[in-house]
Amino acid sequence: MHILLIHQAFAALNEAGGTRHAELARCLVERGHTVTVIASSVSYLTGESASKRVHWSEKQTPFPGMTIIRTYTYPALHRSFVHRVFSFFSFMFSSFWVGLGVRNVDVVWGTSPPIFQGVTAWLLARLKRTPFLFEVRDLWPAFAIAVGVLRNPLLKRMSLWLESFLYRHADRVMVNSPGFIDHVRSRGARWIELIPNGADPAMFDPQTDGSEYRAAHGLDSSFIATYAGAHGLSNDLGIVLNAANLLRARSDIQFLLIGDGKEKSALQKKALEMNLQNVTFLPAVPKNEMNAVLAASNCCIAILKPLELYKTTYPNKVFDYMAAGKPVVLAIDGVIRAVVEESNAGIFAQPGSPEAMANAVQTLADHPQQTRQMGLSGRRAVEEKFNRSRLALNLALLLEEMRRSHG
Repeated sequence: MHILLIHQAFAALNEAGGTRHAELARCLVERGHTVTVIASSVSYLTGESASKRVHWSEKQTPFPGMTIIRTYTYPALHRSFVHRVFSFFSFMFSSFWVGLGVRNVDVVWGTSPPIFQGVTAWLLARLKRTPFLFEVRDLWPAFAIAVGVLRNPLLKRMSLWLESFLYRHADRVMVNSPGFIDHVRSRGARWIELIPNGADPAMFDPQTDGSEYRAAHGLDSSFIATYAGAHGLSNDLGIVLNAANLLRARSDIQFLLIGDGKEKSALQKKALEMNLQNVTFLPAVPKNEMNAVLAASNCCIAILKPLELYKTTYPNKVFDYMAAGKPVVLAIDGVIRAVVEESNAGIFAQPGSPEAMANAVQTLADHPQQTRQMGLSGRRAVEEKFNRSRLALNLALLLEEMRRSHG
């Protein structure tokens, strides 16, 4: 079966960013399927292109059975909301024209956000007379409205209409969190499938001590609390800086922020103004280097703004932290809190509270044996319930059933 995935933010395993789709695609290929991904030439995390000249399209073959086609995207993703919209629309059109040339497709898989690429996937599926799988990774535009990024009344109405249109016209709607199910059903989704976020335990070794990474970055023997991921508006990393400020007297605790995003320069400036000697910023690293980063960490931080809608999320990074055997300081309430607490995989810190985060980090630093046990408990939970290879099998069965039912 030939699967065509339209995904602007797709990141390969040797790139920085979320690699859920690269891992799933690898498992699909191992099952005997062929996967073609049409993705942006501009990194969704950094806003930069891997090459100096942005081509109309560039083909990559990371391994037999998988092809990535990087298409032209307006290269100003992080300048402003208007530039961001231009970037989304440029990819929507370029991915459509490139997608027309992909032959012998059996299923078209679209994913959101950005939601506009869902239009490309839907239209290509109809033109190629194949089933259309629409994946919801984020409740856009609801999240954008809640965080204040999407304010224009006309754009809100158009975005909400488009969201409902795609839910109603998809042959299947796939969600990565159980918290999304009620939302997509209420807006017209007819057949909903849950393929939750997870992690590949084989990518992480909880027995590695991370001493080489620590030495390379001057992290000595401190207790390291790591945040790895996007530095954006929703990630609320100002709370982490304020928590570090509360713990500045603890010379044995160091906060490590790894990643990139629109807010990173502002966060670095704030840390400098606060004279935070216990905060280190490092660039984003590819997924295949994350084992070393997390091995060097004693605990890991997952945080989002304290919005009601964010209680519905299953952030990928939480499962990576757990797979690496690291306890989670979780400043996100809702369905992911249930996962962490039921697995005894970390400590919940009230979202929006620097004091709660500081207390959670300090508690883990002061109880190393408990910290270690929490990390190993989280690792077991991923192996048993959130193993990426098992989740990929469920996805493969879904795609195969879609093809059969389509005739």
